[in-house]
This record gives sequence, structure tokens and C-alpha cells, in this order.
Amino acid sequence: MLRYRVRFDNYDAGDFYDEMFEAGDRPRPETAVLARKLESLSAEELRARQVAAERALLTRGITFNVYGSDAGTEKIFPFDIIPRVMPASTWTTIERGLKQRVIALNLFLTDIYGPQKIVKEGVVPQSLVASAAGFLPACRDVKPPRGIYCHVVGTDLVRDRDGQFYVLEDNLRCPSGVSYVLENRQVMKRTFPQVFNQSRVRPVDVYPGKLLETLQHLSHVASPTVVVLTPGVYNSAYFEHSFLAQQMGVELVEGRDLVVFDGRVHMRTTKGFQRVDVIYRRIDDTFLDPNTFRADSMLGVRGLMDVFRSGKVALANAPGTGVADDKVIYTYVPRMIEYYLGEQAILPNVPTYRCEDARDRQHVLANIADFVVKAANESGGYGMLIGPQASAAEREEFKLRIQKNPREYIAQPMLGLSRVPTIVDERIEGRHVDLRPYVLYGEDIFVLPGGLTRVALRKGSCVVNSSQGGGSKDTWVIAEDGGPTQTQSQSQSGSQTEANGKD
Repeated sequence: MLRYRVRFDNYDAGDFYDEMFEAGDRPRPETAVLARKLESLSAEELRARQVAAERALLTRGITFNVYGSDAGTEKIFPFDIIPRVMPASTWTTIERGLKQRVIALNLFLTDIYGPQKIVKEGVVPQSLVASAAGFLPACRDVKPPRGIYCHVVGTDLVRDRDGQFYVLEDNLRCPSGVSYVLENRQVMKRTFPQVFNQSRVRPVDVYPGKLLETLQHLSHVASPTVVVLTPGVYNSAYFEHSFLAQQMGVELVEGRDLVVFDGRVHMRTTKGFQRVDVIYRRIDDTFLDPNTFRADSMLGVRGLMDVFRSGKVALANAPGTGVADDKVIYTYVPRMIEYYLGEQAILPNVPTYRCEDARDRQHVLANIADFVVKAANESGGYGMLIGPQASAAEREEFKLRIQKNPREYIAQPMLGLSRVPTIVDERIEGRHVDLRPYVLYGEDIFVLPGGLTRVALRKGSCVVNSSQGGGSKDTWVIAEDGGPTQTQSQSQSGSQTEANGKD
């Protein structure tokens, strides 16, 4: 049987920034080892490694739910074995920019739920804050433990044609996806073990330990009891909830497992009640406590907010953080950085039009075919219009939505998202990607080196959300000279599952 080698001389990078090649088929310095390895394989060998990786993920139960899907409760998250590789210098800038941003967002939340200086001085309009769905008046003057509101942050970044990274949006409530980062890495270390070591990739498996340290820091108790609070098995991120609880060695609980008495939160166990000091909650704010928010909530814990207000339980992230990831408020983050820190934003926002502004709105309505229109409080690719790819009827529908409720919409130009070579049937083609790094804010700020690279698997599509047909790739951040890397010996101790790829 004739065996074709993987070749990149016919690879078309198109009019986009390609993460692997800098010109023609010449790989970037940080991807040279990987490119050589790929070209040493036959197409059949590459395909076999892809199939083995998918089988490993299936065996490990790496799944997610899609609301409204008829294809069953759980799906396997599509994964492509050609990683995205990032040099140390690029990552250093991203890391500095994310830390700066998270500090400013936390100061904003502290201010908004306290003296509100930023609105009194006209930097951010009072009307926008008051009308934000994520702003919770019940949280005014509440002092979260250690004064931190946003402990776990996932900020979405995109890279435009010129190679510049832009912030697409912030996710401060219950950002998900980090479990796929960790599981993808386990599979990749077996798919390309020697390439992995030779490329000096920074480790990501420290995340669960860092997350636990972050949560424990929120309590003044010497050995605090930490739990992960999930809505249950029907939530789209249930796999992640259970995975993180297992990795941290803490209990995964639902609201019915917790009860408030004697001014504390307690967990029901087979040995009686056990006090809970820190809750990593993965349910939405308004479902947390039916006494304070939605009276019909069956997911939360009655009286939980009273204990939180008293400082006797910590909630991560703190209730009310959603006001800062409202997509209209997002447009003011560079101003927040300047206002609170006296600095310019290291990572710029994607240029954004606010439809609540009359001039912006008219421009968006007149040129809607050129924009990506987003609802202020939607996520997962819902409530979004891709103007250049939408039908005339869909554009007209969104025009009506904007005119009816302009506060709830923003519009951004269609960027030419960077691409990464991706296996498509028996070929390799470029596919658009974004990046969600994860930031932990506890005693210090930790940025996980890498993050979730989401890939739009459909040709030409820029919609990377898993709920909209996207997949993922491993993200390799190259270590600086002398910096820590994740050795193959570490990888071999992490799992009993073997993908059959060998270098």
C-alpha cells in the first residue's frame, strides 16, 4: 500500500496569521520540532494517532452537554492532535496583561458594591451598571473574604491578522473548560512524547493544586473544608465539576447536600453534619439562595447569603461578579485599568460598538453585515449574529432586536482570527482558533501557562464554541531557558490510559 507523507508545501495559510508557519511552509522557531515530526509521519500514521487520541478521550469520559440537543445528554468534546505552540516571549506579555486586567476588574467590583466612585466620577455610566443583569443590589456593602470577588477568571483572547492579541470578553461567573486543558494534555503527552519533551512545554497539571490553594486562602480556618457546588448531572459542565472536585480531593455537592444552621453552612455526610468553609460554586448567582434571589431555585441553599455576609463561608467567585463580564461593561475595562491603576491596558479590547449609544447603533444597523453582534449577557455562542455569514432574514431579525433593546447588544468587527493546521479527513487545513487562559486570584495571581485553544472545525467558520460545533487543541507554551517543563516521566504517571502513538 502506498503511504503518503504528511506534507506542508501545499498548505495554504491564507490571509491570516498562522500559528505554525511564518511564511510559506517555513515553520516558526517554536514549531520547528513539531513540524519536522509531522512531516516524518505518513498520513496513515497521523490519522492513527488522531483516532487513538479520540479513543483515549472517550475512555476517560471527556464529555459535555448541549442544551436542546437531540443527540443525547453527553457528547465527546472534539479534539485535534496538532497543538498550538506559543513562544515564551508572547506568553509573558499575555500573562502580564491578564494579571493587570484581573486586578482592575476586582477593584471595579469592590468599588461598584461599595462607594461607586467610578460611576460618581463619570468613568462608567451609572445607568449601565444599574441595568446590568449581573449587578445584584443584595450584594451592596458585602465584604467578601480577603476582599477578592473574582477568584477564577477565563478571559477569551483572539489573534488578528497582524499577530496582535485582543481581549474578546471576560468570563467571571463560572468560567468552564479548564478540565479539557488538563485532559487534552494527558493525551498529547502520549501522542507525541518525544516532540513534547524536545519542545520544552510548560506544565499545566499544577492547576488543581493551585485552585485548591486559592480556595483555602479565602478562609481564616486553619484546615478549611472546601466543596464544589454543582447544579447536577444535567448541567453542560458537570463533567468539569466532578473532575475538579476529584482532582482537588474535595467533595462534590449539590444544594440538597448543604444546610444552614447555627450561622454556618454544613454538609450532610454519612457521619453527620460537617461544617463547610469554602464553596467553589458552579451555579449561577440567582440560584444560590432562594431566600435572597430566585424563590423558585431548587439548586441553591436557603440562608447561604446570610452566612456569606457574615464572613463565615467564602463563595468563589463571589456573587455579583457578573456585572463585570456584562459585554457592555467590558467595553470600559481599558478605562478601569487607567482609572484604578494609572496604566494603559497591555492587552487591548476588540474594537466594540455599544448599541445603547445612538451614533454607534445607527452605524451598526446600517452596516450589520460587517459585524458580529452579541447579546450582553449570553454566552456559549448563543444570542449572537455573525453578520458576514448570516442570511438577510437573520440580519433583519437582529436589527429588530437591537432597536427593541439597544442596551443589550454590542457589535464588533469581524476579525481575521489566526489559524492552526488541523486534521480534516485525510488532509491538513487551517482552522480558526481563539484562546481562553485561566487566572486564579488568591494569595497571589496565577496564570495557567496555556489555556484552552478552541477551534472552529467547519471550514471558514469563526465560531469556536463547543455548543456550536467547535473543538479544542492543546496549547503549548514554551519555557524560558531554565524554566520548568513537564517531563515525560511526569506524564507517564498521570494516567493508565494509553494512546498508541510513539515517536
